[in-house]
Amino acid sequence: MATNQQKKQHNNILLAILGFIIVTIIVGLIGFLIIDRKPSIIQGQVEVDEYRVSSKVPGRIKELRVREGDFVRAGDTLAILEAPEVIAKMQQAQGAEDAAAALEQMAKNGARKEQIQGAYQLLIQAQAGLELADSILRRTTHLYEQGVVSAQKRDEAQANYKASEARMKAAKSQYDMAVNGAREEERLAAEAQVNRARGAVEEVNAYIGETVQIAQKDGEVSCIYPKEGELVGTGSPIMTISMMDNIWGTFNVREDELKDIQMGKEVTAYVPAFDKEIKMKVYYIKDQGSFAVWKATKANGQYDLKTFEVKARPVDKLEGLRPGMSLIIK
Repeated sequence: MATNQQKKQHNNILLAILGFIIVTIIVGLIGFLIIDRKPSIIQGQVEVDEYRVSSKVPGRIKELRVREGDFVRAGDTLAILEAPEVIAKMQQAQGAEDAAAALEQMAKNGARKEQIQGAYQLLIQAQAGLELADSILRRTTHLYEQGVVSAQKRDEAQANYKASEARMKAAKSQYDMAVNGAREEERLAAEAQVNRARGAVEEVNAYIGETVQIAQKDGEVSCIYPKEGELVGTGSPIMTISMMDNIWGTFNVREDELKDIQMGKEVTAYVPAFDKEIKMKVYYIKDQGSFAVWKATKANGQYDLKTFEVKARPVDKLEGLRPGMSLIIK
């Protein structure tokens, strides 16, 4: 009897200890999952649209009209470059245009008066020679028919007439060409040369325009790369302009945290720089590819969790908000 009583007491003690352990574990899990669980924090930063100012032609920085931090308006002069090679090309292009214009004018005007007069004199001379050859041919033919001259004399007179006729036709052609001027094809070719030369001048003018860099849009000068007197190559950036009127925040969010961050939805972000919260509207969500996997499949036996880039714009403007400032979403 005593042994059975002791066994019952021992079993009761074990059950009490086991029940206490189970209750403790349950309470701990509830506290971990509900009471003491802290919200996850998503950190991002403020970004703005930027554009780089660069030149299509190489040159030396002659003058910088702005400094870092200056606010510029569209059309303001930012920098002036010195490019003597472009100026030399302009002189060459203008010379080619002048030469082409002179040839075009000559083609339109035709021959000079002196040339026309000379061609006319040659035509008169050739006509006189043809009349003389015709008269000699008639007389020689008449004498040949009477048996006074030989057939050779008649043939010589006939050959002389044909030669005089050919000279007269050639002189007439030269005279007509001098009167009519250049052919239509020649005039069109001269006009095409002028257009080509003008195009070269316009191209060089465009390059000269590139030596004066102007702001394309309003913004703040965030960075200037070269100093005055330094050389810059074709397409080399001279400065960066930040368009402060287009500001947004960018965040890297794991996909299991996207349930409260959806397209068009408003989220609350904390700005440590001002110790304020602002409302932001999500307008862009895109995955960052396989390189942004947070959890590997083989490590935990579950599915991969990827990272998404999320962009959101402030609903209301916060004065002083600048690129690079931190944004916190809980």
